[in-house]
Amino acid sequence: MVTIGIVIFSNVEELDFVAPFEVLSYINKIAPNSTKVMLIAPSLEPVQAFNGLKILPDASFESAPVLDILLFPGGKGRIEWMKEPSMRAFIEARHNEATYLTSVCTGAFFLAEAGLLLGKEATTYHSTFDELAAYGVNVVSSKVVHDGKIITAAGVSSGLELGFYLLRELFGVKLAQEVAEKIEYEIDVNKL
Repeated sequence: MVTIGIVIFSNVEELDFVAPFEVLSYINKIAPNSTKVMLIAPSLEPVQAFNGLKILPDASFESAPVLDILLFPGGKGRIEWMKEPSMRAFIEARHNEATYLTSVCTGAFFLAEAGLLLGKEATTYHSTFDELAAYGVNVVSSKVVHDGKIITAAGVSSGLELGFYLLRELFGVKLAQEVAEKIEYEIDVNKL
């Protein structure tokens, strides 16, 4: 079973984390016990997302288990949280254990702020390309960019493509394509 931690924080953009959560969890309906997707927050207190959705985290930074994949969504809250010492400490403590460090939209700034994107290719929300490039990142305009153990996705709805990309990497094309068909999302996972 692949354990996936999606880090949430106040004013996170809902679709940035819900889209990959859905894709990465749905595989269990086809191949049970393939993934365990968890929402991780600084504490176990409810988190209010940017558009008002309230979420209960599964784990806190302190209680999170070992994670195979660590995913950072973006949103307005990233401006405050990417510089928060507890977030930085969590990334520093956990980045080596993960097979993949991933982001959706402006979630790339969590990885950049931790120095993990320096000299790497990555993508983010289109209006923040210059801001990300200032971190020494080679910004690429693409839905999904994979550089070593870092996989970044472009803006908001690109979290769906990130989910399918990860399923393809972890479980193969056939299973990833089947998940796409089951959730009625038209995509050729071979072309990601």
